[in-house]
Amino acid sequence: MVTIAALVPAFVPHRQPWWVVVLTVLSSVPVVWRRIWLMPVCLLVGVSIMVLELADSAAPAEPLLLAPYGPLVCTYTFAELARPVWRAVGIVVLAVGVLVSVVVPHNSLDVFRAVTTEYVAAYALGVGTRARRAHADAEAERTRRMAEERALAAAEERTRIARDMHDIVTHSVGLMTVQAEAGPLVVRGDPARAEATFEAISATGREAIGQLRVLLGALRGEDGPGLDALAGLIERVGHAGLEVHTEQVGARLRTSATVDVTAYRVIQECLTNTLRHAGARAAWLCLRWDEAMLTIEVSDDGQGPEGSFREGHGLTGMRERVQACAGTLVIDPRGFTVTATLPIG
Repeated sequence: MVTIAALVPAFVPHRQPWWVVVLTVLSSVPVVWRRIWLMPVCLLVGVSIMVLELADSAAPAEPLLLAPYGPLVCTYTFAELARPVWRAVGIVVLAVGVLVSVVVPHNSLDVFRAVTTEYVAAYALGVGTRARRAHADAEAERTRRMAEERALAAAEERTRIARDMHDIVTHSVGLMTVQAEAGPLVVRGDPARAEATFEAISATGREAIGQLRVLLGALRGEDGPGLDALAGLIERVGHAGLEVHTEQVGARLRTSATVDVTAYRVIQECLTNTLRHAGARAAWLCLRWDEAMLTIEVSDDGQGPEGSFREGHGLTGMRERVQACAGTLVIDPRGFTVTATLPIG
């Protein structure tokens, strides 16, 4: 359409010389490839129209002065696609080209105003299109990031729930297994102790049910057990045959809900592993508080793992919990000592 609109005045009402037709074609046809080779096409079209306007006095008619279709299309596309640096250069080159094409042939002020208005309008339309596309791209990027964040949050929530399920089930079932295995040994010789053992199994089962309810409540935004529930944990472990000596250094400070739950789960996992795997009779728990950090240290008098040490799901989950709070976890399998450092805030 641009080529047709540019060529028709070259033949109607008067046929122009061949070089006028050639320059007209060069100032219109290349716009087809302007989105592939933007700068070369704009340069070719601009030079062609400028040469045509400067040599216009040799032609019997003035077909193209007020209708530079190809350059207008290139101006629009240039404003839409060119980089900022090139746009600054392009504005200067365009202004010089229009000035030379209109002033040198001694066109009237009205012609200068009309041509300038055409180019300014084409450039403004291109800028508007670029702004709308940039806004659409930004919205699309924002939507993509929000989708990624939602997916990441959902994955983190699934991981957190899996850790809580692991901690609750392994701790409770581990205690119940240890107590149940000890039951037949004491049921004949020490009925009172056997009765206490079975009561501990029952209490552990009820506690597991309660914690599972808390976990389901967490799905509704409620928090899990924290350090306030530590006394109950130590009591249950004690019923299972592990004596826990506790020590607190420094005044207890207020922590975030995430750190509070993580501290509880770390201690729970450590005591459960000690009870099930270490063959220990006693464990030592130390909580050290300072202005910025809570340090948890759990050790026992049992035997460390035989052969090479490998972390199981429980220790891996514990490490992930601590890292999620921007804390650190150090595991020394020789005596089995676990040290977790958590930021208070």
